[in-house]
Amino acid sequence: MTRDELARMIDHSVLKPDAVVRDLVAGADVVRACRIGYYCIQPCWVALAAEQLSGIDARIVSVIAFPHGCDRSVVKARAAVAAVNDGATEIDMVMAFGLLKSGDARGVEDDIRTVVEAVAGVSVKVILETALLSDDEKRLACHIARDAGAAFVKTSTGFHPAGGATVADVRLMRASVGADFGVKASGGIRSLALALAMIDAGANRIGASASAEILASLNQEPGEA
Repeated sequence: MTRDELARMIDHSVLKPDAVVRDLVAGADVVRACRIGYYCIQPCWVALAAEQLSGIDARIVSVIAFPHGCDRSVVKARAAVAAVNDGATEIDMVMAFGLLKSGDARGVEDDIRTVVEAVAGVSVKVILETALLSDDEKRLACHIARDAGAAFVKTSTGFHPAGGATVADVRLMRASVGADFGVKASGGIRSLALALAMIDAGANRIGASASAEILASLNQEPGEA
């Protein structure tokens, strides 16, 4: 894999709640300089990110109901629409994992479908927070997200103390959704070796805040400046 190929698979993330304008501008600079494919940010910064990356071949990703997933479905849907109106071209919504663990699969599916239908034509990723789920719950969540019309399942918010992405979870998620569905590994991916291990396990998108460091570890191709 070349550096440019890996860069196009990365969602560079600036998601800390205390991030300020200069942090968002610096993140956009990383996306631009490293030719990263996606910039993942909080909803309040979408318009700024779209302005910073105007004319650049990078897509804006907005998280929704982040990091707990506890907003009502109508609130998630409205937030997703607002983010798209501000310039987001993908939505990462946090699944209502409390509903899932309560056995309300229908409620989880309805929650996801409400967002998917609100932003029809925009890719929606569903964040499972895998560290909180049993393997059976992970499989069920993957099936629900796929059936509800989402485009991706995503491991983690990266903010829960229980942990982030694991290679085992990515492998399980890929097996659950099949070959033609998106799997995003996110949460604690700070090295090239771990990013490549996630891809080898089945991820086709990597969420990371250490994007520049990861890409710098990949040797330049011959003749590349």
